[in-house]
Amino acid sequence: MNVLPYAVAAYVVLLGIYGMAVSRDLVHTIVCLSVAQSGTYLLLLGVGFRKGGTAPVFGDVHPGVRVVDPVVQALVLTDVVVNAAVTALLLAIAMQLHKRHGTVDPDELASLRG
Repeated sequence: MNVLPYAVAAYVVLLGIYGMAVSRDLVHTIVCLSVAQSGTYLLLLGVGFRKGGTAPVFGDVHPGVRVVDPVVQALVLTDVVVNAAVTALLLAIAMQLHKRHGTVDPDELASLRG
């Protein structure tokens, strides 16, 4: 078992979380969230990888041949779509905050609390 994909995935997720923790800008925070979610792509692809595996097209694969798990590939594609939708929604909210309040700095937006 090779642990390199899991270590890289953990590093990318932690890098994104660190960026979110130290960010002083909402747009930077959104980008760091997207980076952290990209680590899940690496994790899922690491789980579904099979050394020497072929494409999961079952029409021309003989029984007993190792194939890559197609469910994991479908989950990664779903994760990409979810990431795009979440990023677009959060960027739209950040644009509206900038338009209405003139800033995207979380410290200056603290006055919005009720």
